[in-house]
Amino acid sequence: MARPVFIVDGSRTPFLKARAGPGPFTPVDLAVQCGRPLLARQPFAPDAFDQVILGCVNVIADEMNPARVAALRLGMGEKMVAFTVQINCGSGMQSIDTGYRYIREGAADLILAGGAEALSHAPLVWPNAGVRWFAGLAGAKSVGAKIAAFFKLRPGYFKPIIGLERGLTDPITELNMGQTAEVVGHLFGITRAQSDAYAAESHRRLAKAQSEGWLKGEVETSFSRDGKFYDRDDGVRPDSTPETLAKLKPVFERPWGQVTAGNSSQITDGASWVILASEEAVAKHRLKPKAVILDSQWAALDPGIMGLGPVLSATALLKRNGLNLQDVETWELNEAFATQVLGCLAAWNDEKFCREILGLDGAAGQIDDAKLNVDGGAISLGHPVGTSGNRIVLHLVNAMTRLGKRRGVATECIGGGQGGAMLIETV
Repeated sequence: MARPVFIVDGSRTPFLKARAGPGPFTPVDLAVQCGRPLLARQPFAPDAFDQVILGCVNVIADEMNPARVAALRLGMGEKMVAFTVQINCGSGMQSIDTGYRYIREGAADLILAGGAEALSHAPLVWPNAGVRWFAGLAGAKSVGAKIAAFFKLRPGYFKPIIGLERGLTDPITELNMGQTAEVVGHLFGITRAQSDAYAAESHRRLAKAQSEGWLKGEVETSFSRDGKFYDRDDGVRPDSTPETLAKLKPVFERPWGQVTAGNSSQITDGASWVILASEEAVAKHRLKPKAVILDSQWAALDPGIMGLGPVLSATALLKRNGLNLQDVETWELNEAFATQVLGCLAAWNDEKFCREILGLDGAAGQIDDAKLNVDGGAISLGHPVGTSGNRIVLHLVNAMTRLGKRRGVATECIGGGQGGAMLIETV
């Protein structure tokens, strides 16, 4: 029989907006910054875990398999098995899902599952022509051959390609993620005004959560090597209004597009962890679970409309569990783009889409705004790609606990045309 899997605790770093140059933390630095206080408050030793699983997309060269590097730096012992998972924007949730399945099937009892991403450290890449020139120069044997190779040098060989820009462009459709949001917005008639209003509300909700202290138990202060500290998500703009956002120009489809820098998720650095435990581990260590994971679901679709991934994955998840949209009391739907979130909501309320694509008898209905991303989302927080799926699960649990809610769904769209969803109940 499948065993219950509990979320007993979790923490994350502040999400730090990428600005000029690499930020103060690498992915492993971030994982350690929020991992240390999390492990320090547990009633068991760090080496009591069976495994460490970490989502990370932009792994830097000095931190191959960042899960293992983080586990060692966290003092979890040389014998700790640790591996890194990657499914683009769903990587942080994939770490939880993988751990959930290990525990459910009886292969483990205690797993540390997380996500870490430092998008500000994304590399600059040499053009292929430049790489070939360097290779030819290095391979030249004689002085004459080296001179001949040197004179083949062209100025364009030194023009780097922004790795993050290529990483956020789908290799099949050649659309970047913002363009896929434009496609979704076009399909469902999402207006610029709607997107800007949604974005402004995301900032308002995060600013309120910060001022009310609702994130204190979730966000751990991070300390950099130069003595600075970071104790809050720094991308929030409380003064954002639909009117101020309306002044921004489209970024991806000029001049008529709907997606701007103001209604898109921010390029950000951050990490997040959750601790997963079996009933046996809960009893052994006298833990107090916050929530139980009931089920999870992954789905795939055309990469050009990847933003609709949450609709496919969450609908299949709810159908299997005999639930509908209205049965879910709290939703975390990662805000890759305001237009994309609104497109998902419109799809669920579109009778034709629900009949032909989701196999429902009619429209699934509407999600109450008061239930969705109650404390803001990636538009105001930022979207460290390998982390966000973990953060939305962690925050869903904390928000439901604070609000006295029982059932929630965390879901995200995934670059490349996929979606993930997780059904969670508070204990």
